[in-house]
Amino acid sequence: METTVQDVPEKSRYEIRDGERALGFAAYERRGDTTVFTHTEVDPDTGRDGLGSTLVRAALDDVRGRGGSVVPQCSFVRGWIERHPEYADLVAAPGR
Repeated sequence: METTVQDVPEKSRYEIRDGERALGFAAYERRGDTTVFTHTEVDPDTGRDGLGSTLVRAALDDVRGRGGSVVPQCSFVRGWIERHPEYADLVAAPGR
């Protein structure tokens, strides 16, 4: 099956799924238009590479589509943005 990423606001996280099976998540706190990513986790037993990147890219694309910004408290999200500077414009200015 092909993976999908969806926002699950009642759990305050984006999930990457393969059908009904959750493969990982990126937890967040929403503060107005700002999404604070606090933790990212992917099941290492899936046997698939790149799930974390797929998850973070889709989550950031969703935030961009909503016109929001992000605070990457999670080290995985922060590192991903550093490796993909085309997403740096999403990072909220300090104090925002």
